[in-house]
Amino acid sequence: MKTLMALLHNYVLVCTLSSWATAQVLKLIINYVIHREVQLERLSGAGGMPSAHSATVTALVISCARYEGIGSTFFAIAVALAAVVIYDAMGVRHEAGEHAKIINQMLKESKSGAEDNEDPDFKELKEMLGHTPIEVVGGVMTGILVPLIIPIL
Repeated sequence: MKTLMALLHNYVLVCTLSSWATAQVLKLIINYVIHREVQLERLSGAGGMPSAHSATVTALVISCARYEGIGSTFFAIAVALAAVVIYDAMGVRHEAGEHAKIINQMLKESKSGAEDNEDPDFKELKEMLGHTPIEVVGGVMTGILVPLIIPIL
């Protein structure tokens, strides 16, 4: 019980996890507004608006700055981690998603002319992997706002 209470009173951890959860719920809501259907996968899935990756690491940076100060080692580590995660979300992971779209389309086209196009082993590649710059900005904004709302314990 003492360990659980310590975790619940860890300001940086609470802010970081709250930002992730907020971004995931926002994804579900935004996806519903756009597509008019509830896709529960959005609560845990990668990709989409806002970037939960960006929200999480930005909240880590902001909460470390507020709790430890910008001169702390923790803040420096958080900034470095955020830079890597955000770069990866917009760069490599986004490009992997674009490649998956093309590969899926090529596979569909190659199977359309085949007599037996019901391959039980066929599984489409996941296309929603990374983020566009606007999705990252949405995540960064979420990651800034959540720690500013949560009071320092």
